[in-house]
Amino acid sequence: MWFAMGLVIVGAVLQTTAYSVPHLVVGRIITGFGTGIKTSTVPMYQSELCEPEARGRLVSSEVLFVGVGITIAYWFDFGMSFVGGAVAWRLPVAFQIVFALGVIVLVFALPESPRWLLLKGRDQEAVNVLCQVYDKKPSDPFVVSETTSIKQAIELEVSANNNDSFLSIFRKDSIRTRYRILLAWGVQFMNQAGGINLVVYYIPSVLVQNVGLSAHTAQILGGCINMMFMFGSLLPSFALDRMGRRKTMLWGCSGLSICMLMVAALLSRVGYPNGHACASAAVAFFFLYMLIFGMSVNCVPWVYVPEILPLEARTRGTAIGISSNWLWNFTVVMITPVIINRLQWKAYLIFMVTNLLFVPAFYFFFPETSNFKLEDVDLIFSQGGNPVSVARQMSKDMKTNGGTARSSTSTRTDKEQSVTVESA
Repeated sequence: MWFAMGLVIVGAVLQTTAYSVPHLVVGRIITGFGTGIKTSTVPMYQSELCEPEARGRLVSSEVLFVGVGITIAYWFDFGMSFVGGAVAWRLPVAFQIVFALGVIVLVFALPESPRWLLLKGRDQEAVNVLCQVYDKKPSDPFVVSETTSIKQAIELEVSANNNDSFLSIFRKDSIRTRYRILLAWGVQFMNQAGGINLVVYYIPSVLVQNVGLSAHTAQILGGCINMMFMFGSLLPSFALDRMGRRKTMLWGCSGLSICMLMVAALLSRVGYPNGHACASAAVAFFFLYMLIFGMSVNCVPWVYVPEILPLEARTRGTAIGISSNWLWNFTVVMITPVIINRLQWKAYLIFMVTNLLFVPAFYFFFPETSNFKLEDVDLIFSQGGNPVSVARQMSKDMKTNGGTARSSTSTRTDKEQSVTVESA
């Protein structure tokens, strides 16, 4: 995290002081490396320090600040657009340094991940961190249980894949690491391919070109629409662990698909009688789209990626998953001006279809991970069968037995062994 913020500061300084395009591009690339490292590290780090019952909403709180950041950046840029000279763009670019410095200071107060410490054999340090984070003594049953669970998960993962090479995480093993990395990559694809950055980056242009608003009105409305992203993200920051990952994604993608359908249908009437009224109604669905996205698809992928991956592959797998986010972010941002200019209202049908396809994909292939300990997620994939069905059964067992998935699975296994012995 320190290294990432250092890159962001260096890149921001280079961009702010740029007097040529190559100078600006080099600064942007360096800042991009910092952002990539940060976004691959922070959600994973948060997940490894959170209790299962609070992990969803605590990691979502980081994603909430993505919405806060977009809102601050948008209105800061809007205000600076009335200022003449180079300061109109240099100051907003430089202002990110303030936040990076704040992160550097805050990280001094943070401990290392206990799971990483146990993976590296630094057991006593890991126990000390658990005691500090949860305010318990080393002999407390919770600390002992957590330490034991992490060690068991490490043993399971090492026995399944004891190769440290990067490509080893793509091998098929008993805990299905390759499949889990594909899930991580796919869920971040869903985060971007639903069309969010069509709205975040280009909504003023869309409102001018497709809706027919003036540039000034479009800028103000665009800022208000982007604020819905932030307001929507408040819900999972308080309730994602009760909402569940699967249900949230299913209704979220369905809602986004309907919004894109309605935008396309209403904008298709521009030029006809009452076309202006239809275009104005389309603006309402941009508002609704951003609200739904903030409440669902904005947060779940960032929570899901680190918790779906095994500890041994979590660092590399998270990096691969997050790379999907930025790859498709880049793709959507680059193609949006072209498809909007050439297809007009039909462009929104593309994102209607992608969001609609995400519903069955998530339903059939992505297991629920809410309220599972990170180590218990391994059991979803190591027992064989469809992980979605296994996770559903483990969740039922947890509710029945009032314990962790690991203990409930052990209980079920013991019962099965007893029946076998009695039959013999």
